[in-house]
This record gives sequence, C-alpha cells and structure tokens, in this order.
Amino acid sequence: MNIGTCSILRFQFPIWNFRKPLISTRFNMRLLSVRNSSASSIATTTTEPTNSKKNEPWLIVGLGNPGKKYAATRHNVGFEMVDAIAEAEGISMSTVSFKALFGKGFIGDVPVLLAKPQTFMNASGESVGAIVSYYKIPLKQVIVIFDDMDLPFAKLRLLPKGGHGGHNGMKSVINHLKGNSGFPRLRIGIGRPPGKMDPISFVLRQFTKQEREELNFTLQHGLEAVRIILLEGFDKGAKFVNTAKKIEQIG
Repeated sequence: MNIGTCSILRFQFPIWNFRKPLISTRFNMRLLSVRNSSASSIATTTTEPTNSKKNEPWLIVGLGNPGKKYAATRHNVGFEMVDAIAEAEGISMSTVSFKALFGKGFIGDVPVLLAKPQTFMNASGESVGAIVSYYKIPLKQVIVIFDDMDLPFAKLRLLPKGGHGGHNGMKSVINHLKGNSGFPRLRIGIGRPPGKMDPISFVLRQFTKQEREELNFTLQHGLEAVRIILLEGFDKGAKFVNTAKKIEQIG
C-alpha cells in the first residue's frame, strides 16, 4: 500500500512543541546525556529486561495502519494502547517525525518516547529502526505493542523477547533492528476469526459494543502495566500482566 501523503511523512529529525517548557527542558537535558554515552543501540545481544536508569528514555511503539478506514479496527489496538498512554500522561502526539506520529514526555520521573508508525503495518520497522538508531535506545527499553489472533480477545501477554509469530508488523520491526528480536512486546488478544472468515477481513473489522467495553478495560490494564515496567521493573510488570485473571462481565 502507498500513503497518499507520503511527502509529509518523509524521514525528518524531530521538532518538539511543548506546552510545559520546564518538562521539555528536563527531558532534553536527560536525552542529551544519554545520546553522548557510549551505549550501543542494537549491536549487542540483549537479555531479559531489567530495571533501567531513570535518566534513560524508553520507546513505546504501537503498531497499526494510518487513516480513518482502519481506525478502531482489531489490527489497530497497538495504536489505541499508545493513545491511552498519551492521554493519561498528558503527552501530545501531534508531531510527525521518523515516519510516525510522535510524542515525548514522562511517566513518573522516567522519560518516554511514544510512536505510532504511519508507514502501514507491514513497513512499521522503517519508523522503529530509525528512532532506535537516532536516540541510541537499548532494546531492553523498547516496548512494541500489537494485536495477536493467537490470544483470546482482550487478553494481554507481556514477554521480554521472542519471534514475530507471523505478525507482519513485527517481522518488519525485527528486520529493521538488524534481526534482533530481544526487545519487550505487549501483545493484545483479538481472538480468532469466526467460522471460515478470512483472517485479513477479521483483523480489519471493528468491535461490537460489548467488545469495546471489554477492550477499554484491557487498555487501562495495559496502561498500568506500562507504568509498572518503567517505574518498578520489567519482572513486576510481567507478573502484573501475565497472572491477571480475565474480568467478569457485569450485567
């Protein structure tokens, strides 16, 4: 697929606009310190994520497809998760940079970069790889959020690393990280297609009213998980997500 406004989405270095200058200054000072460090972005093999230094930025990426046609579909739950984080933490996502809708801010005292690649799902890695390379972000501090048909609807699963599982967006991300898959990923279950429905048609289908209510709860659960990962460590975040019981529907 081609994007009609591709000229707008060409690679460019980020230009930030903030409503709170104090926060912007604080973020930029920390980011400058990190970029001047000797840490390698993706050259080394990563292991299970551990607690990071609070002055090192995290990158949180939601995968999806741009445009109204794909909004609120199952394939775009990664976008919705990033939107939920941005709204809760007061982070603007109005900047277009690195072929993504892009924002920066803080969760607690931890600097974060939020991104929603606008390349279409199958080329998501073009955006993610450029951001990771430019900011020299350790892969253990890159969280990619995406839909998963192999999980029951609205179920979350958090893993420290792994393969692409047949997900084309994740294939692209791994390819553009030089084949390195050692980064955390938060999978959001969308369930399997009913009957003999084509999987492509299924992932591009919107939610029922009941599904939307359940998904909204899941997004809030995911938001809390991300906060725990950044503020208390990956292991606590994984325990919070992976041992949670499915909420019972009321009424």
